[in-house]
Amino acid sequence: MQVKPLGDRVVIKNVESEETTKSGIILTGAAKEKPQMADVVAVGPGGNVDGKEITMHVTTGQRVIYSKYAGTEVKIDDQELIIVRQSDILAVVES
Repeated sequence: MQVKPLGDRVVIKNVESEETTKSGIILTGAAKEKPQMADVVAVGPGGNVDGKEITMHVTTGQRVIYSKYAGTEVKIDDQELIIVRQSDILAVVES
């Protein structure tokens, strides 16, 4: 199944967080912090949203950092995805 976001929405998938700390301590599931870095899976068309003209600045395949409590979590085809507004994306990570 494919997800196509509407308006200024972006579908992202979290990047797996590390299981150990720099000092070698293994973290349990409860101790891990929710990652704020994700890969962009799909991007909405932008356009006129809430009376404002929105230009989309992210593209599919980019890695981004998003607000900690942003978005709606959905599970589609055993994949956990998050749908956020473009304004909830704080930065694009370039390597």
